[in-house]
Amino acid sequence: MGKNKKSTSNNQSSRKFFFGVVGLTIICLIALVMLSNLQKKDGTFDYNGQPYIGDKDAPVKIVEFGDYKCPICKNFNESVFPGIDKDLIKTGKAQFYFMNNPFIFTDSTRSALFAETVYHELGNESFWKFHEHLYSKQPADSKYEQIDLYSQDFLEKTLKEVVNQKDSAKVVEAFKAEKYKSDLEKDKSYVTNLNITGTPTFYVNGKQFTGNTYQDLVDTVNKEAQKKQ
Repeated sequence: MGKNKKSTSNNQSSRKFFFGVVGLTIICLIALVMLSNLQKKDGTFDYNGQPYIGDKDAPVKIVEFGDYKCPICKNFNESVFPGIDKDLIKTGKAQFYFMNNPFIFTDSTRSALFAETVYHELGNESFWKFHEHLYSKQPADSKYEQIDLYSQDFLEKTLKEVVNQKDSAKVVEAFKAEKYKSDLEKDKSYVTNLNITGTPTFYVNGKQFTGNTYQDLVDTVNKEAQKKQ
């Protein structure tokens, strides 16, 4: 998992965060998901205009702050999110949102803006198809993180693999015009205001999730859901 350059080892302590998924390799990877800074803040989010999965009437809202170049984000998306989808989203307990924290390299911001454009131009369904496909194409070699890998051409080709030519052209035109730059800046303002220093970072009904296991997350969601009854 990456850290913001402004963070130092002197002003933050590390905390292991892992989900109870099958397989020692996955568990070891997920144990590195979150390094929490000492100053935690709760957030009040404007969920309008944000990509989501789940029933809008769900009593609990989960927010992930992620970076498309973050290998732990990729692992979470592929290995952990399916469980969240099955246990918490499809059961109507939670609605899941993705917000951007593009800090790893130049193309982190480019990818985030491109994904924002996909969402606003093509809607939720196309966004999540692109979101998952982009993570699936993340290289396994961690050395790529400081390389400008996700070029505009790469992002366009990735999008064309999940949507038709007409929709792709629509997105590219809006992306070149930076039509949704303000939406990306909105996500980044949350990152700054909440002192988020790494990805992925999670919030449950506006409160930073500080649990250590997948069951902790389930318990947190259940507790929040009961408050709404």
